Amino acid sequence: MPYVNIRITKEETTKEQKQALVSGVTKLLEEVLGKNPKTTFVIIDEVPCDNWAIEGELVSDKRACD
Repeated sequence: MPYVNIRITKEETTKEQKQALVSGVTKLLEEVLGKNPKTTFVIIDEVPCDNWAIEGELVSDKRACD
């Protein structure tokens, strides 16, 4: 029973983009590891840009975010 957690910065990610991520990850696990899609869980966490940093800087200071 695979459990995949995708964390992305909270920006203007559409429902369609999220569906593409979920479908793609589920298909990849099925193709590569033979996992059953019916028992594959995918969670998408959207993290505010003020709570995500890279290179010692908040993402919200590096680019425009929600």
